[in-house]
Formats: sequence, structure tokens, C-alpha cells
Amino acid sequence: MPKRFKTLISEVRHASATIRIGKAGITEGLIKEIKKNLEAMGVVKVKILRSALTHGDRFELARKVAELTNTKLIEVRGRTFIIASPFGKRKVFKE
Repeated sequence: MPKRFKTLISEVRHASATIRIGKAGITEGLIKEIKKNLEAMGVVKVKILRSALTHGDRFELARKVAELTNTKLIEVRGRTFIIASPFGKRKVFKE
């Protein structure tokens, strides 16, 4: 993993979540928004609101989002998780 990518993950880790999963759960619109953010940044931090936990536990929701967006699940902390695009597919990091 390139050093620039590790730096970006640490910056996202300390920032607030850019996407929130609400009571509607994982919808098509949510997946589109996550993909749009991933294309722009490469890494996205997602927060799961309590109302979304009726659709499954936090690990299950994080894995499902990562699977639907074809990304790698970096970490799950509490109700927040970080996902990243596979290295070869990011436009941002190509030199």
C-alpha cells in the first residue's frame, strides 16, 4: 500500500463521517453516493445511525456496503467504518 494512501486513510480516520446510513438502510441511492465519493477521494468514512441497526448488526452492514461498492473494508469502530477503493481502480492515485 503506497505511503500516500496510508496518509489519506489516517486523515479520514480523524475526520467526521461523509456518509450516514439511516433508517432506510442500504439503498440504491446510498450506494451511488458512496461510489461517487470513492471516485473523488478513494477513501470514505461511513456512520451507521442507530435506526439503521434494525437491518442488521454493524459488521454485517459494513461488509454488505463494501461488497456492493466493490471496495475493501479498512476498519469498523463502533458504528463507523472506513472503506477504500482497490488500489488499481483509483483515478486519484495513478501517477
